[in-house]
Formats: sequence, C-alpha cells, structure tokens
Amino acid sequence: MALPLADSLTDADRAFAEWVREQAAKLDTAHRSEASGVDRDLVLSLGERGLLGAVFPGASAGDHCREASAVRLCLLREHLSRVDTHAETALALQGLGSYPLVQSGTQQQRARWIPAVAAGEAVAAFALTEPDAGSDAAALALEAEPAGDGWRLNGEKTWISNAPEADFYTVFARTTPDAGARGVTAFLVPADRPGLSGEPLHMLAPHALGHLVFDAVPVAPEDVVGEVDRGFRVAMRTLDLFRPSVGAFAVGMAGAALDAATTHATGRHAFGGPLTNLQSTRHTLAEMATRTEAARLLVYAAAAVYDAGSPETGWRAAMAKLFATETAQYVVDAAVQLHGARALRRGHPLEHLYREVRAPRIYEGASEVQREIIARGMLT
Repeated sequence: MALPLADSLTDADRAFAEWVREQAAKLDTAHRSEASGVDRDLVLSLGERGLLGAVFPGASAGDHCREASAVRLCLLREHLSRVDTHAETALALQGLGSYPLVQSGTQQQRARWIPAVAAGEAVAAFALTEPDAGSDAAALALEAEPAGDGWRLNGEKTWISNAPEADFYTVFARTTPDAGARGVTAFLVPADRPGLSGEPLHMLAPHALGHLVFDAVPVAPEDVVGEVDRGFRVAMRTLDLFRPSVGAFAVGMAGAALDAATTHATGRHAFGGPLTNLQSTRHTLAEMATRTEAARLLVYAAAAVYDAGSPETGWRAAMAKLFATETAQYVVDAAVQLHGARALRRGHPLEHLYREVRAPRIYEGASEVQREIIARGMLT
C-alpha cells in the first residue's frame, strides 16, 4: 500500500521522489552483508548515481556548495529507506558529517572535502557525543588545549557514526573551561592527524559506529569550523536540519513495514479466509496507516518551516523526529506481529527493520530530549 505524499509537496518534489526510488532500485545490493563498518563501494555508488549530489547542491563547483532544501533531504531519506536502509544510512551520515562545513566552513575547507564527499570518494563523520556527554551535549569534556597558535585535542568521543574509518571528522571540543555551550569550538580533523585512533563498536543492527581517542591531536586556526567558542551553534544548526530527515527515515521504514503487512494480510489465509477478513487485522492496518501518514505530515511541515527560516525550526524539528521515530517503532512491531514467527527469521525484511528501527529513537537526541525541546519552544 503506497500512501500519497504530503499535499504541501510540489509536482517537482514528487518527481524528485520518484527519481530517488528509481536510483535506489538500481543500487547493487548483491554484495551487501550484515557486517558493521563503512561500505565504501555503496558510498561510491551513491555518488555515481547522483544521490549524494542531491545532498550537496553545487558541490561540483567546490567551495560554492550550498545548503540543500530540508524538504528534498527528507524526500531523499524517506524514499531511499523504503528501498534500502543501508543506502539511506550511508547517505545520511555523509550529510551529517559534512554539513558543518557547508554551513559554517571556510572556502578552503569546503573545496577540499565537499566535492569528494558528494562523489562518494571521501567519508565524513560528525563527532559530538562523548562517554559522559550524550543527551547533555553541552557537557563536552574533550579538551582543546592551547599550543602555539593552535590547540591540541585530548579526550574521547564515542558512538560516532563512520568511526574509526572516516576520512575526516567534524569534532566538537571545549576551548573555554566551565563555559557550557558557549565554550565549544568545532574543528575539521582529517583522520591521518597524529594522535588520533579508534576502534569499531558492534551494535544490534549493522552500523558503522566507533569510539575515538584523541592524544594531543594537533589542530590549527585554519581547522576551526565557524568561530572559536561558538561551535555548539554549528552542531545545533546541523541537527536542526537533520532531525526532520531522521523522521523521514523513520517514515520510510514505517511505509515499508506497512506495505509488507498489507501484502501479507491480504494473501495469508487463516480461520477460513484471508487475515483481512478479521476485524482486528483491518483495525491494526488502519492504525498503522494513520500514524504513518500523520508522521509524514509532521516531517514535511517541519522541513518546510526550516526552509522558510522560521524561529520555530528547533521545536518543530523535534516534534517531527519524536513522533515519526516512535511511530515507526509501533508500525514495524505491529507488522512483525501480523506476520508471526516468519518475520523474525534471519534475512526476512521485517527482521532487519525490527533491529534497524530502534536506534533512531536515541541518536541525534533521544525522544526524551525532543520532548524537552518541544516544551521549551511552546513555553517561551
């Protein structure tokens, strides 16, 4: 069952969504495995098919890369995830790791890295979370100690997507002690800097995720992304763009699960007829469809607010991520329940979605954090 797109989308947006589905269907999945780590062949394929280029408009012009429409980013993530969640995640991580450069980087930083990321030839990573600074991102402790005209980074980052295999990291470090969010600076750190090491983390669902250690890693003024002590703003601006698109990823997974459940319930016979003869089944499908469409509408409304430059962007993005990720969890679980044990067999599409759907309720701000952002937006 393919639900219609949100009514606010233009004909050009709908044509773009169709192009995304066509390109996703052409990706080579024959070699895909459940192993964790960066799939560089997949990243390169995303670049060759123009899917990464859609994340970075104008990237072929080097330092003239401009910010993508949030609506288009959501369309990319929703319709790619309905076909291939591995590909969707690889695309999203390229965007998350690079967008601090697009939004706040220097011409030299963008020219060096963004065309290569858009082509799938370089892998980016966003390094914010630390062992003791997850949901409370302003509590960062990775120290940027002054050294000559630059700094040396000391500390750890963890749960970092694409680590330790990325080619460069956008790293958020504390340049002013005891200053909370006001004392954080963003740095561009190539992976070959001395003193930088890491190890992979193996998760419930296959995901390129790792832990990083910084042992006097040198960074210079030309590595600063944005302004000194204003890096937290760089991080939040990036997350404001990507939170609605996390919701779009969740909507795509919910849509795939709803399609699978509808097909199964229509064709599966029990108690003298198809499962859809049972009122409980029909009502479950109706609930799944309603929640999925409501999530979709919230996602594209939040994306449109971001594109309009509204001051409501932060809490509306939080609404979209919160509702869409919680909805996807419900819809995938309901689809598994309708399928029964077959959906839990290794290799079944729903078995993969069941493992994949859990993490978005945590990363880029857990559901509890999103509720706090929403409350603050409502009450101020």
